[in-house]
Amino acid sequence: MDIYTVLLVDDEEEVIQVIQKKINWEGLGFSVIGYANNGVKALEMVEEFQPDVVMTDIRMPYMDGMELARRIRTEFPATKVLIFTGFDEFEYAKEAVHLEVEEYILKPVNSVELTNVFTSLKIKLDQEISEKRNKEVLKKYYMESLPFLKTNFYVTLIEGRIRREEVGKYLKDYQIDLEGPYYCCLVVHTSSTRVEKNMDPVLLAMSVQKQAGEYLGERWKPKRFSYLGNLIMIARLNNENEVSELTDECDRFCRYARRIIGAVVTVGVGWVCSDILDLSQSYASAREAVSYRVIYGTSRAINIREIAPQETGGSEMVSDAVISNLFRTIRLDSREDIIEEANNYMDHVFLPAKSLQYHHIAVMELVSVLYRFAVNNDIQTEAFSGDMGELYGRLSDMAPDALRKWFADTCLTFQESLISTRNKSTKSFVLRAQEYVCENYADADLSLDSICEVLGVSNSYFSTIFKKETGNSFISYLTDYRMDQAARRLLETSEKSYIIAKEVGYTDPNYFSYVFKRRFGVSPSKYRTEHGKSEK
Repeated sequence: MDIYTVLLVDDEEEVIQVIQKKINWEGLGFSVIGYANNGVKALEMVEEFQPDVVMTDIRMPYMDGMELARRIRTEFPATKVLIFTGFDEFEYAKEAVHLEVEEYILKPVNSVELTNVFTSLKIKLDQEISEKRNKEVLKKYYMESLPFLKTNFYVTLIEGRIRREEVGKYLKDYQIDLEGPYYCCLVVHTSSTRVEKNMDPVLLAMSVQKQAGEYLGERWKPKRFSYLGNLIMIARLNNENEVSELTDECDRFCRYARRIIGAVVTVGVGWVCSDILDLSQSYASAREAVSYRVIYGTSRAINIREIAPQETGGSEMVSDAVISNLFRTIRLDSREDIIEEANNYMDHVFLPAKSLQYHHIAVMELVSVLYRFAVNNDIQTEAFSGDMGELYGRLSDMAPDALRKWFADTCLTFQESLISTRNKSTKSFVLRAQEYVCENYADADLSLDSICEVLGVSNSYFSTIFKKETGNSFISYLTDYRMDQAARRLLETSEKSYIIAKEVGYTDPNYFSYVFKRRFGVSPSKYRTEHGKSEK
């Protein structure tokens, strides 16, 4: 039997205690994971725990129950909301219906009524989960996949095998609407090894395809199809900057899939393009982004622009699978793997050599491959710092074993440079955010969204990197910084608390006092008194 989680929200703690004791939660199939005494704290807990049900009062400080319901409906649509209050007002009830609130319950809460409400809600939740997990439904999802001709067109498109003059005819004959102005390819990877017991991996993958289409379909209107074991989606954007919003929405879908249907999903987000024939490059970069899950983790979205911002996305997107595998290995794998892939490249290029002229051409190609990779990734090495003609001559005269060793050593040097650059880039990235906080903490509108807009990255990527480097979330860091500034002002000036609140970014002095006390354990006035100054 599924146990569903409940978050209780009311600014009167005794009310919460009564509700917790009134019904047999475990017997009804629910578990109370905690409670919050205001809407702001409740929203933080919803984001952290993603409960199945939120039961909230309306009248609360900082954020009332109706605003909380609106935020949950927008950001966490799978969470059910129950509203209970002592204010029997028609407008509240009408708005609650508009927000698709499950129930509107009047205080004082009757134990029989509350039991009936959660009994009905349990049945509804069971039905929703059952629909997503039922094998017959999953088979139906499979039968509703795209027809063969459309799938074949999309596959041919991302493989780069369609001529420009053929595109219009295919779109018309197959009745495909693929108007831009911009496109972005997504690779949705569902783990086949991390699957719940008694769940068929193939059927689970089909369920992910169906859910992804529904979750991302309304805004991005993606075309979706299966290719090489993954779900491929071609999303349409109005402008290039929308890719950050697309990345965040894909990131939320990954967490949704993990919680609702038990699937471990990673989404790779490729380069944005304006030409439909460039989708082959967008797909190649999206597939590369998915491979970075070994570094950044699963159940999340990974944007190639954010993990390789210095690359142009064009010159490296070659069709030669051997070169692509070599580049991928340099970025992700071990020294042994790099040496093996370097030898594989040498076998592929040099063993077919039948003349001295072919050998010289192969050496030129080898240097060109390395040079393009170094330029695209801003790698400075001794190998390419001197006369290129002298380098060609020296390599052309090398014995086969010496040339193999030089090539492998250069590839290993590239990996070391990439690791160093990535670490410096990440630290610089976090430092820029910290400097921005230092200069703008007084701005009441400073938030995770605004800092990501300034830096030009998605929320998910920024949050992951910031927490990895600092050990703290950005919001917690911002709050702590503001509180430290407030504490300093309390000791160094005689300004009133409400003035200090505004100076550190809080428009509501009551909420400022609430956050200050949560950080330092005492109110601002008491903090000032205890440390030697008193307000006049």
